[in-house]
Amino acid sequence: MPCAKLDTMGTILPITYFSQIGRPLMAGLLVLACLAGLSGAVNLCRDRPVWQRAAGLLLPLTCLVFLAGFIWICWFHYQIYHLLPLELPAAVHEWLNRQLANAAGPAGHSLPLYNPAQPPRYTIPVWIENEKYYFWFMCYAGMAYLGGRRQRHHRFLAVLHLLLAVQVVILFAVADPFARPLPQFSAEVGPWLAAGERHAAAQVGLFMQLYPRMIFYYNAHYMWLHPPLLFLAYASITIVFVVSGFMLVRREPELERLGYDFAKFGYLLLTIGMLLGYPWALQAWGPNWWWDPKICSSLMMWAVFTTYLHTRLYANKPAMWYFSAILGIVCFLAMLFTFLTSFYFPGEHTFQ
Repeated sequence: MPCAKLDTMGTILPITYFSQIGRPLMAGLLVLACLAGLSGAVNLCRDRPVWQRAAGLLLPLTCLVFLAGFIWICWFHYQIYHLLPLELPAAVHEWLNRQLANAAGPAGHSLPLYNPAQPPRYTIPVWIENEKYYFWFMCYAGMAYLGGRRQRHHRFLAVLHLLLAVQVVILFAVADPFARPLPQFSAEVGPWLAAGERHAAAQVGLFMQLYPRMIFYYNAHYMWLHPPLLFLAYASITIVFVVSGFMLVRREPELERLGYDFAKFGYLLLTIGMLLGYPWALQAWGPNWWWDPKICSSLMMWAVFTTYLHTRLYANKPAMWYFSAILGIVCFLAMLFTFLTSFYFPGEHTFQ
């Protein structure tokens, strides 16, 4: 097994090269975000917009840098697929396949048999670990750009810029996907790469630690659909939150219609994303998934979001305008609570 002779993940994957290109992209994002934040802070406090032309370039430039970094992350994941096959010695193929044929995986789903001609490879989606924050905030930047193109309200644009600045600062400070790429995945695969020419039984033991997680998590088809739909919905809810804040201050029907359009789009994505999580949960965890804290909080958020959309139908009735705005803000807070449950409440979704 050629890759077993290598000691660390960095000797197989171009991690250093990936970081050398990615860190300047992150620095560029930070500069653009700080400029956007400065522009937002100034325009939020003024009756008339300033730096309008320059500020109008910040969002599209930020989106382009985000996209370049995302393409770079995709390239890195292709390197993982190409360079990290789970290869086993020929002597254990038949024995391993007999064991796999006799064993059932989670929820009764059997693991695929090992094919020595095509050893299993990782097809890791580009929104795991710190990369999920990058994708989430990139989606928000794109939606903020579209919203700003449609509604030129300078204070609305100012708040969009300020939120973008906050997101990029968080990304740069604590969740930079280029500074330490995929640390949890590296910790899982590290013992396999460091195994060297161990006894066949030890290699099979390590293989069976990695293989089920590869099949039911990293390589799951639902992983390419369920999380990105939710992060797109989260970005839409953030736009709804901004619009709802303005609704409490002054009635501006054009701005509210923009928020309602984003709300309908986000609600559709959230609903489809949650529904797609159901068969994946059955496949990966079996029947004992229903009381996972994040699933319960997600249902709560969905219920609040549903209520918000229904109140919008009666927005012209007395006080309903403001009640709808409050629900839009509560929906955003419910989204934050739902996301934070993955850190503070034990369950299947808990981030380790």
